[in-house]
Amino acid sequence: MKRLGGIIIGAVVLLGVGVAGYWFGSQKTGDSGQKTEIAVQKEPARKILYYRNPMGLADTSPVPKKDSMGMDYVPVYEGGDETGDGNHAASSFAPSGGSGQAASTGSGQVKISVEKVQKLGIRSEPATMRVLDKTMRTAGRVEVNERNIHSIAPKFEGWIEKLHVKTTGEPVKKGQALFDVYSPELVSAQREYSIAMQAVAALKDADDDTRQSMQQLAEASLMRLKNWDISEQQVQDLFKSGTTRNSPTFHTIHTPVNGIVLEKKALEGMRFMPGEMLYQIADLSSVWVIADVFEQDIALVRTGIKARVKINAYPDKVFEGVITYVYPTLNPATRTVPVRLEIANPRGLLKPAMFAQVEISVVGEGKVLTVPASAVIDSGTRQIALVQLAEGRFEPREIRIGSRSDNYVEVLYGIAEGERVVVAANFLIDAESNLKAALGSLGHAHPGGTLDAKGTAQPTVEHAGHGLPGAADESKPAAVGYQTEGTLNALNADGTVNVTHSPIKMLGWPGMTMDLALANPSLVTGIQPGTAITFEIVERNPGEWVITRLQAKMAALSGNPHAGH
Repeated sequence: MKRLGGIIIGAVVLLGVGVAGYWFGSQKTGDSGQKTEIAVQKEPARKILYYRNPMGLADTSPVPKKDSMGMDYVPVYEGGDETGDGNHAASSFAPSGGSGQAASTGSGQVKISVEKVQKLGIRSEPATMRVLDKTMRTAGRVEVNERNIHSIAPKFEGWIEKLHVKTTGEPVKKGQALFDVYSPELVSAQREYSIAMQAVAALKDADDDTRQSMQQLAEASLMRLKNWDISEQQVQDLFKSGTTRNSPTFHTIHTPVNGIVLEKKALEGMRFMPGEMLYQIADLSSVWVIADVFEQDIALVRTGIKARVKINAYPDKVFEGVITYVYPTLNPATRTVPVRLEIANPRGLLKPAMFAQVEISVVGEGKVLTVPASAVIDSGTRQIALVQLAEGRFEPREIRIGSRSDNYVEVLYGIAEGERVVVAANFLIDAESNLKAALGSLGHAHPGGTLDAKGTAQPTVEHAGHGLPGAADESKPAAVGYQTEGTLNALNADGTVNVTHSPIKMLGWPGMTMDLALANPSLVTGIQPGTAITFEIVERNPGEWVITRLQAKMAALSGNPHAGH
């Protein structure tokens, strides 16, 4: 009995402790809930700036009102939000499936939540004034300096007796013997000069007229030898010897410069005529690099600009050069203009026909307004930049760009100095916020077509058979139709119908109940209120939406296009 009594007493004690704990916990929870309720009550109400048109039209109102279809205008709160819950959501008509992450406002601006901005990695930079230094990179080739090409072409007729330089590409030094020739004309001129000099010496005691005549004859013979490029040293040797030489080694032709033999036509024993080229020698201590500059960059190139040249054969070397000439012609096949650079080549590393990579540094003439090149969205017909108006709010602007550098472009108009432009993830903003809809406010109309409730494009045109005013006018642009489904609730006395439809994604409309006009009263013939329907709406005038096609849903599924007409 004592043991049973102890068990009962213990159970009573435990029960009392549990009841006390529950009572204290209830008190603490109640206090916490009261504090939370007080905190909620203390949060101030956000200020409404104005009410905007729910269809995105450029129409605002300082007081709440409805549009022509009975839809409430959407309040816009202080700070740019269109909801008053403090969550900084965009609009209930966000084009990305009503996610509230991005929206296009009626003014063409784009709104993205702060969380989405961070997730997309969006960065912006201000438009600034700077000098555009540009480095043009193009391809080129090494060519022989045409000023250093020498042709060996004797001015007299003769025969080659012996070749001293026998191969093309062989290096030669100035004064080196190329070949020996025999020429009867040269022998005759040499004899005349020798006889004239002997006569001058023999007539030293004769009268002045005789000595003067013989001296003129000697000078004429000497001038004839010099005109044939007989060197002064050879003439002096001939004068000292006083004899003629008619051996096959009468005369030796020497090279006038250092260089290499580019072309050799001379052969031992061959006869040559006056002016016939036997050797072509080029001095490669200085070479040309011909660079092909694209047509759009040629205005930046002028003589005197320094350039850097790299050759694949010497990846660790950079050759410095200067632009000496810009050719006046353009290659129509490549749309490039040749530009000539002159480069010193004392070691002979640069060989003719080598491939070259040319970098031409162009310094801008002054400071211009610039933005990063990544900020420009180029569609091919125009350029767009996203300007950050505030945190999470962007505006697409059409701009015109000028000259470019490696990382920046010049802005001619569309952006002011100091305005911030999006430089990273701007294409993601385009995808996230349906930027094309925002650009539509710049004055570009949408193409004609039908968009179903899922946003799929289906081209369509309003026909006269639907009873729309002016529908038969072919000059009028095709209207855009939007397909959806819902329920026919009632046929109103004023000829309109009351329908409940599903969300229309492309319009940013949520599912709602509204009154709509009919393009033709026969559209609802045979359809009773409460019937599930599919229908198409078209904006006949700004803010005025009419049903142009309507049929029962079961008829639509069965493929009968005439049901409901």
